[in-house]
Amino acid sequence: MSSRDNENKVKATTKMKNYFKGVKSEIKKVNWPTKKELTNYTVVVLATCTVMTLVIWGLDLVFENVIKLIVS
Repeated sequence: MSSRDNENKVKATTKMKNYFKGVKSEIKKVNWPTKKELTNYTVVVLATCTVMTLVIWGLDLVFENVIKLIVS
């Protein structure tokens, strides 16, 4: 194995170590939500999904009936 190959492996290892150090540093900067905020966000998402499901279901029923009237 040539010394050039060894240098490339060392550079790759050093780059990976630096990458993960950077990731760890950035993770520490993240502003994580509190338990209360997370609960509120979850409720909002579930409520929004439920409402949108009902809207799409309602529109589907309307369009289905309109098409049945046109085709019949």
